[in-house]
Amino acid sequence: MVRSLGMIVFSLLGVLAAEGAEEMGRFETTVKKQVGAHYLVSHPDDYDDRQEYPLLIFLHGRGEQGDDLEKVKIHGPMDTIRKLGLPLIVVAPQSPKDEPWDIDMLEAFVEHLFDELPVDRDRVYLTGLSLGGHGTWRLAVRRPDLFAAIVPICGYSQPSRAERLRDMGVWVFHGARDSTILLRESTAMVDALYAVGNDARLTIYPKAGHNSWTETYKNPALYEWLLSHNKRDRSR
Repeated sequence: MVRSLGMIVFSLLGVLAAEGAEEMGRFETTVKKQVGAHYLVSHPDDYDDRQEYPLLIFLHGRGEQGDDLEKVKIHGPMDTIRKLGLPLIVVAPQSPKDEPWDIDMLEAFVEHLFDELPVDRDRVYLTGLSLGGHGTWRLAVRRPDLFAAIVPICGYSQPSRAERLRDMGVWVFHGARDSTILLRESTAMVDALYAVGNDARLTIYPKAGHNSWTETYKNPALYEWLLSHNKRDRSR
């Protein structure tokens, strides 16, 4: 009787499979990919590769994508830092046209810079505008160990992962009239940071639209604030 019942069940399963019954499965593997980017490096005055320098990585917005590196100088901090004579190495990678920032590439890129440049690894900073502001949030959340401070400008964020930035210096900028990336993207992230104990700064330009970066990057106080951050201070 037991054998007969087993045969009946087996036969029913065969009928169900034949009639298109659904099955659940799981697939998991590791896929490797090749990444790379062109980038521009700005060295400080009296640069000496025998000493270490703070490093600022700048991620451009959608309008500067492509294969013309001159575009990465249109906006961003390079000109102001050069005029102020600050002891900072500034590096600006370029993303391909019509593609978001590849976070796998950026993570590998930072490690590449550590190998190629005389970088003080306790004083590495990250900033970006618009699409680059989003890239700044994403890269910092993935690798908070790499950065002493970040400056995301009008970027959309990841509030659910704010805990990973609990000990990081954060200064956020956004225009109140931004209709491209709404102000609430920045305020939601800053609120989430406050909730986990991060005293993040938020600067809102009441009359600014999407362009909240020009005013930000020409402000010497921004660079003074950046250079005051050192990962070694987190353990004190």
